[in-house]
Amino acid sequence: MEINVTTMKGRVPVEVIHAHGNIDSSNYETFQAKAKELIDGGARHILLDFSHVPYLSSAGLRVIQSIYNQLRAFDTAISEEDIRKGISAGTYKSPNLKVANLSKATKEAFAMSGFDMFIETFADVMTAVASF
Repeated sequence: MEINVTTMKGRVPVEVIHAHGNIDSSNYETFQAKAKELIDGGARHILLDFSHVPYLSSAGLRVIQSIYNQLRAFDTAISEEDIRKGISAGTYKSPNLKVANLSKATKEAFAMSGFDMFIETFADVMTAVASF
């Protein structure tokens, strides 16, 4: 898997992680390490561009959950209880993590895991960046 990162300007700086290849048990640690490096370096808004990710395994889904949790730790404006209520009501979406360009297979995995309930998905990078 190859990973490239670009910084784009929306209303806030957005780190866009462009992954190329499957994200699975053979390489999820590389993906996770790159995201952690960005967050440790001060990134607070991350967009995952999966336009070149044909397959996302449960290991890849765990990485997305880990990135969400790391970013969530910096956003104390809303309580965990309010987030849970918002997810249940369909009114909460993560302000810090978004995903663009899911393939049909990765979109199904994303939906089956329930991530689409609290992480917004977009059909293109520019629209996603503008949403931050």
